[in-house]
Amino acid sequence: MKRTPTLLALAVAAGLGIVGVTGFSAASFVSASSSTSSVTAASDWTPPTVSVTSPGPTVRGTVAITATAADDRSGVASVQLQVRAAGATAWTTLCTATTAPYSCSWNTAGLADGAYDLQAIATDKAGNAATSTAVRTTVANSADIALADPGDVVRGTVSLQASISAGTGWTVRFERAPIGTTSWTSICSGVTAPLTCSWSTTGTPNGRFDLRAVATSGSTTITSPVVLDTLVDNLAPTVTLADPGAPLRGVVALISTSADAHSGVASVAYQAADSATGTFTTVATATTAPFSAAWDTTSLPYGPRHLRAVVTDRAGNVTTSTVIGPRLVDNTTRAITLADPGAFLEGTVKLTTAPTSTAPIASVVIQRAPAGSTTWTPICTVSAAPWSCAWATNGVADGSYDLRAVLTDANGNTATSNVVAGRKVDNVTTPLKALDVQSTNGGSPNKIDKGDQMVLTYSRQVDLTTITPGWDGSAIPIKLTIAKPFLGGDDLELTRDGLPLNLGTVRTNNSFAALLGFDVTLRATLTATTEIVNGAARTVVTVDVGDLVSGNVRTVSRDNTLTWIPSTQVFGLNGLRLPSTAAVESGISDRDF
Repeated sequence: MKRTPTLLALAVAAGLGIVGVTGFSAASFVSASSSTSSVTAASDWTPPTVSVTSPGPTVRGTVAITATAADDRSGVASVQLQVRAAGATAWTTLCTATTAPYSCSWNTAGLADGAYDLQAIATDKAGNAATSTAVRTTVANSADIALADPGDVVRGTVSLQASISAGTGWTVRFERAPIGTTSWTSICSGVTAPLTCSWSTTGTPNGRFDLRAVATSGSTTITSPVVLDTLVDNLAPTVTLADPGAPLRGVVALISTSADAHSGVASVAYQAADSATGTFTTVATATTAPFSAAWDTTSLPYGPRHLRAVVTDRAGNVTTSTVIGPRLVDNTTRAITLADPGAFLEGTVKLTTAPTSTAPIASVVIQRAPAGSTTWTPICTVSAAPWSCAWATNGVADGSYDLRAVLTDANGNTATSNVVAGRKVDNVTTPLKALDVQSTNGGSPNKIDKGDQMVLTYSRQVDLTTITPGWDGSAIPIKLTIAKPFLGGDDLELTRDGLPLNLGTVRTNNSFAALLGFDVTLRATLTATTEIVNGAARTVVTVDVGDLVSGNVRTVSRDNTLTWIPSTQVFGLNGLRLPSTAAVESGISDRDF
């Protein structure tokens, strides 16, 4: 047995560890009783490779933890998966896996939320071990996600905002579904912090939708509570403004017809501007049906305004109505009255008006029309106070006329007076003359003395100022003189101290003076009135006899007839001179004058 010493020597050397290596993975020995023997050895001094797959930046509940391990010599014997809280020193074994895939379930439910490290230790069949690099994750069992309510009604581009209470590495998806369904459609996806999404609703049908946000971190997914019933409304409302009429004054009712098919009308703003292209400002607003408002125009200046209505629905969609205008705002006031010039008119007649206006008065036109007609013709135009004029009635045909006055203010607005109807113009149909003379006893019978009265009547109205200057018919003191007394009769003369008195002379058939050839003077009072006889106006002059001044009056014994010889210095209202034709006392003769 020549090989025995050699085998023994190798065995001794192996047993004493003489071989110069750091490890030994395996040895097998083969021997035979024959004269030939052999020894083989396979060395494994290399540890396996190992790594942990990150479960994601955030985990919750039960999570699968997986490691990858390999050994190209003896093979992987086992992989131990471990966990520890971030910052801790001690590792806790989750599980030991002996076959690929090397994984186990990590139940995080009992752990406090926070950061954790994971590692794997792989051991090969030669006993070599290797530890992986640790990976970090966050346990967030309390994590939830919330979606902020964007409002009941949305339009255009809407900002959606989500928030997550815990964990990291979240990616969020925003979704919508028709209200009450689960047909979720993505609005935005792959959204990271700050977790906002711009939702362009113009690409979404108008209608009602539910909204939610879904967050994912690794294999962890959380879903927000659903935001219910968000109305998408990108359809503009409709509006029509009713014409308020013209002019606009005081409190004006503004009325519109407004409607919206989806979110409903929120408000209608009524706006005004000086021109159709000017700057419109809101003058009134309505927020409830029937969408009308009161516009107080009393403080506005005179002038035109253009109007429109602007309707806004609850989503914020806006529609502007067609512009109406111009419509005149006019809060000025104006009025005018025409004084009655009298029922019977002749010659030159004064027509007087009383106009008022809050705006400057431009003119007053006094007009005439045949009675009962509407054919108005200007008589005169007055542009300043006292707003009156003289009407020469002899320039028109005699007849019945209606009169009125029209005021025009500086803005062109007009006001019409009352109609003074049926005023008769008579300049030619009745000749002017001394018509009658009468006497009435009021004192002692058959003599001229205090209390007696003499009345002179003209056939038509006369200008009293031509009888005596400045006279308007009111009572004035005069003197009655019985002049040129003789047996056949006297002349009765009427005079006024310091001023002419154009009444002419009244002649009697009797001699009332006690002494022939001596005048008798009595005080008297003169008045004048207008009387209407058969539709014609007459001037009546009355002489009331007063106290005796000088001379003596006797009582007569025979009837007397008066004859009035008028003065030709008297003129009618029509400008015609009174003729000198005498008037003889009409009726039954008496003895008073």
